[in-house]
Amino acid sequence: LGRPLSRSLCGPHPEGASGRGTAGHGEGRHTVQVPAGQHIQDPASQRLTWNKSPKSVLVIKKIRDASLLQPFKELCAYLMENNMVVYVEKKVLEDPALLSDDHFGPVKRKFCTFREDYDDISNQIDLIICLGGDGTLLYASSLFQGSVPPVMAFHLGSLGFLTPFNFENFQSRLKVRVVKEPRGKKVAVPNGISENGVLAAGLDVEVGKQAVQYQVLNEVVIDRGPSSYLSNVDVYLDGHLITTVQGDGVIVSTPTGVIVSTPTGSTAYAAAAGASMIHPNVPAIMVTPICPHSLSFRPIVVPAGVELKIMLSPEARNTAWVSFDGRKRQEIRHGDSISITTSCYPLPSICVRDPVSDWFESLAQCLHWNVRKKQAHFPEDEEDADAEGGEEQAGS
Repeated sequence: LGRPLSRSLCGPHPEGASGRGTAGHGEGRHTVQVPAGQHIQDPASQRLTWNKSPKSVLVIKKIRDASLLQPFKELCAYLMENNMVVYVEKKVLEDPALLSDDHFGPVKRKFCTFREDYDDISNQIDLIICLGGDGTLLYASSLFQGSVPPVMAFHLGSLGFLTPFNFENFQSRLKVRVVKEPRGKKVAVPNGISENGVLAAGLDVEVGKQAVQYQVLNEVVIDRGPSSYLSNVDVYLDGHLITTVQGDGVIVSTPTGVIVSTPTGSTAYAAAAGASMIHPNVPAIMVTPICPHSLSFRPIVVPAGVELKIMLSPEARNTAWVSFDGRKRQEIRHGDSISITTSCYPLPSICVRDPVSDWFESLAQCLHWNVRKKQAHFPEDEEDADAEGGEEQAGS
């Protein structure tokens, strides 16, 4: 008591961490927190506000999906008609179907293009629009290893837990939330945003003493890889050893390992491994074992502000493997370590209704949460017969 805390157990709250135009970037947009109580912030009260209408839009399309070509062309044409600068990946325009489309030529010449891992566009984008499924959104998130612009995701893939918008009425959706000219100095997005927590995962490799950092939306997975042996990794929390995982791995994720996930990722691989599902606005980190060789190892939830460190146990018989949102998969050896904490850059996702309603809608539509045939009520005559039978037994 009386000593200042060196580290808060609450998740870090970023200031102006929604892409270009926030703190330190001049005019643009910022997140306005509408007061909803002295201690508890209601997620539905969060509002996204642009100081001026967004002008630069990044369109991410699922690659090699012919069914998305027409929606992609319609969306880009609409954005350009509304005087927006549209950014797309160079490999998207290399699709033979787009190269041979002469009618799309005038639109295609207006694109700003970039290449993943080569061009930094993080300070050029006001808004991200995704066409695809959850994997497309995860890919879009991976393009920004710092502040992430707001995301509007249209469900055009196989699974749409994180993509709440239908494309059929995309013009009206964009007109209300993005394209509409401001009446005053600011434009507010109706229904708010869901600030999906992001993990900052640093991989410190002993060989060569290199350190690599990744921003992860769903989960970090440490698993046994191709080995037939159990994985054996130590898990530290704020420098203290809390447990050793013996099993297929840990999810903080692949088919065998440990899963360390955000609340956003709690409905993905972690859910399949038996973890609880947590709303994305809850500041937390989940640690979920994959097929642990222990009957008592249950998934745990720790505060968002802690730092997790995972490394091979000295007794481990083999190496392990790590992946970040299913990508950047690589081997970890003795002496290597993975440090994981909550990033100060959440992924702001524009909602259809509000963060809570959208989440439960996705649970029902995508995962069929608690769906079962309802129990029928008793017929009235049967209820009367049961009541009369009870009275006779009481009288006797």
